[in-house]
Amino acid sequence: QVQLEESGGGLVQPGGSLRLSCEASENILSFNSMAWYRQASGKEREAVAIVTSSGSRNYADSVKGRFTISRDNAKNTMYLQMNSLKAEDTAVYYCSARFRFQNYWGQGTQVTVSS
Repeated sequence: QVQLEESGGGLVQPGGSLRLSCEASENILSFNSMAWYRQASGKEREAVAIVTSSGSRNYADSVKGRFTISRDNAKNTMYLQMNSLKAEDTAVYYCSARFRFQNYWGQGTQVTVSS
């Protein structure tokens, strides 16, 4: 059973930055992929960024050029660096991992962008 734990959320002003972390209980090199999703109040969960086992990265159009997904394999941790944050980035952010044909999720961390 893979466990994922997010951290790093909080309140930030528009234009500010935050870095989210997702620590896994397993060796992340064994994952097919890892990703960040978010869900704003009253909206469906959406994919934000994904990184595959080969290192390929993809981003939602709404965050391209502002967000960066990365991994530290030695720490079994994935990150999401979020810059130039906007009010519309406000959401609960979830970490996800694809492992042995199953998807695993963290509990989520709240990001609020507001002045």
